[in-house]
Amino acid sequence: MRYLILVFSIAITLLVNSCGIYNFTGAKPVNAKTFQVNYFQNNAPLIEPGIERTFTLELQDIIQSQTNLNLVTQGGELIYEGEIVDYRITPMTATADQRAAQNRLTISVNVRFSNRNSEDDDFEKRFSFFYDFDANEQLVGSQLTTALDVIFERITQDIFNESLAKW
Repeated sequence: MRYLILVFSIAITLLVNSCGIYNFTGAKPVNAKTFQVNYFQNNAPLIEPGIERTFTLELQDIIQSQTNLNLVTQGGELIYEGEIVDYRITPMTATADQRAAQNRLTISVNVRFSNRNSEDDDFEKRFSFFYDFDANEQLVGSQLTTALDVIFERITQDIFNESLAKW
């Protein structure tokens, strides 16, 4: 019985201590305490007002919610910056009378990531995702909000994975 309690105690201790290496979001430990997300300019040929602010806030939110890093406005150890480089609506499928049945909104973001503590982690990469919608609908209001939510959720998760999860 005493042996069983000892083994159980050691197992619990190892389990609790090992949680410090990885967390449930998949982020690997970084040698940093702070991060900053600089404002992402909208340099796309087709401009949708306000998406640059929305994207910048979404990127800040995902990093804050999935790590214990502190957001700072300057002097961050991890720095995210870049620009929205493409906002495009293209027809995807056609009807029998040669009209678009479905359209696709594609947004691409160029990201520069710098890790002041480990320059080997630095990268510049383009991230892109899309949202398909019925060609009879206008991409405004709640339809646009839904499209941006889907696209930005995927792009910010991909940026997070590339910079902190290393997947």
